Amino acid sequence: MPLVSLKNVLKPAFENAYAVGSFNVINFEFLEAILETAESKKSPVIISIAEAHFRFIKPENICPSLTAMAGRSGVPVVLNLDHGMSLPVVSRAIRNGFTSAMFDGSKLDYPENLRKTHEVVEACRPAGVSVEAELGSVGGNETGGMEAEANPDLFTDPEQASAFVRETGIDALAVAIGNVHGNYKGEPKLDFKRLERIRDRTRIPLVLHGGSGISDADFRKAIRLGIAKINFFTGMSQAALSAIRDRADSLGAAYHDFPLLMQEVKKRVAETVAHQMDVFGSAGKA
Repeated sequence: MPLVSLKNVLKPAFENAYAVGSFNVINFEFLEAILETAESKKSPVIISIAEAHFRFIKPENICPSLTAMAGRSGVPVVLNLDHGMSLPVVSRAIRNGFTSAMFDGSKLDYPENLRKTHEVVEACRPAGVSVEAELGSVGGNETGGMEAEANPDLFTDPEQASAFVRETGIDALAVAIGNVHGNYKGEPKLDFKRLERIRDRTRIPLVLHGGSGISDADFRKAIRLGIAKINFFTGMSQAALSAIRDRADSLGAAYHDFPLLMQEVKKRVAETVAHQMDVFGSAGKA
């Protein structure tokens, strides 16, 4: 089926207490692994390409193939810009057929985040593109390669979130409740009471970034409290690296050894995605 907007898949998820996984793509092995797993699990899926990953895979090159693959798919597929940092980047995503844009103004002060998020909403609405924004600041670094702890001083304020959602008109809100990008330093401790207050005051689908490292039980509890979209990349990357390490010593010099290695990477990524779809409760919801 054709690509769908983010709000089309998040509305039923939010209303029926499951979450749709947002899985980052950095090459065709990841893309095929995610889409094929979504098909086998009969799960809606969000394919995300982060601005930070444009150096690995250019939207102009992969989006035509991705759009064609989604069109042949029997499950709803969203093409999402992850952590777009400016309006020109969001505009680039719209030109390349993205159906959702996450604008990240979390490093700005509140008035500037509000103003720029509203500008992004105004740019996206005529194109039918959903908008996700972030309030508070999720720790870590979305490019990975580091450990981080969450800073309670930067957690999302429920009352501020209510005003932010009302004044910007966004479709989904990414929250900071103890989650971090990349690898956690220690054990993550999510502030579920804060999450519940944010849900009650905003009444829109909420998003959890930094999904890798959170326990299955905590995922399920967060979903019951309003999380309808979960971003997940580090766990896939770690699965791919594990596949490479496991096979590195047995690689030969045959021309097909590298493609076989990529097949193993794809297999491990697919296994990781399948597990998360089961945990998120999206399997069978397509």
